Amino acid sequence: MLRSSPTVAESNNNEVIGFIASTVETMRNDMASMRDVMVTKDSFDAAVTAVSGEIEQVQLRLDSMEHSVASRFENVEGQISRLRSAVYLLGKDDPDVLRLLGHKNS
Repeated sequence: MLRSSPTVAESNNNEVIGFIASTVETMRNDMASMRDVMVTKDSFDAAVTAVSGEIEQVQLRLDSMEHSVASRFENVEGQISRLRSAVYLLGKDDPDVLRLLGHKNS
C-alpha cells in the first residue's frame, strides 16, 4: 500500500505554515516601516503652519521694502520738481539754460 506517510504531510504543512508566517511577519515589518516614514496629520499641520508664518514674514518684509522704495521715489520726485523750478527761474534770466533741457527759444 502506497500511502503518504504522515511525517511527509506534516513536513509539507509545517513548511507552508512557516512560509505563511514569515511572509506575514515581513509584511508586518514593512507596514511598520511605512508607518514610521509616513507624515502624520499633526506634523503636516505643523509644517503648513510654519510655512504660512514664513510667508507672512516675507510679505511683511516686502511691504516694508515697498514703503521704503515709495518714500525714496517720492523724495526724488520732489527734488526733481525743485530742480526743474530752479532751472526755469534761471531760464528767465539766461535762456541758454533752457536749451540744455531741450527747449527751443521762443
